[in-house]
Amino acid sequence: MKSRFVCQNCGAVSLKWLGRCPNCGEFNTMVEEPFEDKKTFKTKDVKPVILSEVPFKEEMRRSAGIEEIDRVLGGGFVKGSLILLGGDPGIGKSTLMLQISDYIARSGGSVFYVSGEESPIQTRLRAERINIRGDGINFLAETELETILKTCEGIRPELMVIDSIQTIYKASISSAPGSVSQVRECGGDIMRFAKEKGITTVIIGHVTKFGIIAGPKTLEHIVDTVLYFEGEKEGQYRILRAIKNRFGSTNEIGVFEMTAKGLKEVSNPSSIFISDSNAPGSAIVSVIEGSRPILVEVQALTSPTFFNYPQRVTTGIDYKRLAMLLAVLERRAGVNAYGLDCFVNVVGGIKLFEPSSDLGITLAIASSIRNKPIDKNMIFIGEVGLGGEVRPVYSVDLRIKEAEKLGLKVAMIPAKSLIPKGVNMEIVSISGIREAIEYALGQ
Repeated sequence: MKSRFVCQNCGAVSLKWLGRCPNCGEFNTMVEEPFEDKKTFKTKDVKPVILSEVPFKEEMRRSAGIEEIDRVLGGGFVKGSLILLGGDPGIGKSTLMLQISDYIARSGGSVFYVSGEESPIQTRLRAERINIRGDGINFLAETELETILKTCEGIRPELMVIDSIQTIYKASISSAPGSVSQVRECGGDIMRFAKEKGITTVIIGHVTKFGIIAGPKTLEHIVDTVLYFEGEKEGQYRILRAIKNRFGSTNEIGVFEMTAKGLKEVSNPSSIFISDSNAPGSAIVSVIEGSRPILVEVQALTSPTFFNYPQRVTTGIDYKRLAMLLAVLERRAGVNAYGLDCFVNVVGGIKLFEPSSDLGITLAIASSIRNKPIDKNMIFIGEVGLGGEVRPVYSVDLRIKEAEKLGLKVAMIPAKSLIPKGVNMEIVSISGIREAIEYALGQ
C-alpha cells in the first residue's frame, strides 16, 4: 500500500514529508497517510430530467422550532439538506441541536442523534438540565460511519445530527479519526446518504485556533449550509451566522441568550446591544443583518500613550478601518489623535462589517478625546470618506424606524439621503465630519 503526506490544516498533499506546508504555510502539519490507487471506475445508467418538471413544494421546508434559526436558514430546514455547524468548544452547539431535536420530535418527527463524544447517560443528564425529556429522539453513541448509516437507514428519521464529524471514522481508511482523509471521506458519504434518502442532516464541526472549521475546505464545499455559532463562552449572548447558504441569505444572523435552561432566542437584539450610559466615548449606530436592522453601541476610549507608538486596539471592527477614521479625524476635522492610545469596542460581541457605522465610530472617538458625552437619544448613520465627507448608505428608512421603536429622538444622516416620511424623530442632515462633531459635541 502506498502512502502520502497530507496537511492536517488545509488538506494539501505531498509525496514526501515537508516541514512547512507549501499551500497554507503552517509548520509540522504534514502527516503520513496510506492510500490506494483507484484505477477501476464503475458506471451506471442514468437519465437526466427536465428542470421545470421536477416537483416542487413549499412544504419541503421544516421549521426548526426556533424563529431565529428559521431566519438564518431562510425559512427552516430543507428536506435532504446537509448543514455544517461550527463553533468554539463550549459555545453551545450541542445544546442548540438538542433543543432543535426536541422540537421536531415533539411535533411528530423522528430524530436520530449520533454522538461520538458523549455517552447516553451524559446526554440524558444534559437534556434533563434544559428540561428536555427526549421522547422521539433516537440516540446512538457510535463513531464508525458504516454502523451509523446502516442504523439510520432502519430508522429513516426526519433529522439526523452527527456530533461531531471529527470523531467519526471509516473502517476502510487506516488514518486516525479527525484526519483530513477521514473528515473528507466521511463527509462525502454522509452527503450522498442524506441526498439519496432525503434526510436533513446536521454535522457539528470543531474549529481551529484561528476560528475556522477544522478539516479540509472540501467539507465546506460539499455541504449546503455552513453556520458559525459565535460569542464569548463567559458572555451571555450567542450569535448564529450563515457563512454559506444555498437555500437562503448569508447575511442573516440569529441572536440567542445562554441561560441555565438552555438557549433562549432574542427577538429584539437592538434592546440588548445598547445601554442607558451617558459617558463620553459612547455612540449608537445601526447595522443591517440580512433584512433586519440592529442598533448597537460603539464605545471608544482614548488616553495619552506611554509607548513610542500609540496603541490601536479594536473589538468588533476592522483595525485598518479604525486607522483610516483616526486619520480623517486628524486631517479633516482638526481633532488631535496623535499621541493617544485608542481603544474601540462594539458592545455585545457584534462585528461591524458595513461602513454605515463610520459616523458613529468617529464621533465616539471624538467624544472620548474631548471628554464630552453624546446625547444617548441620538443615532448616527453614514459612511465617512477620506475627504471628511459623510456618504449615504442603503436602507436609511429601516434603520430610522428601528431607532424610533426603541425611543430614540434624533437621527443624524448624510445630507444626500432621502428622509423617510411618517417618522416622529428629529432628522439632522450633515455633509461632513466636522459639521457632525460640531452638532453632536458643540464647539
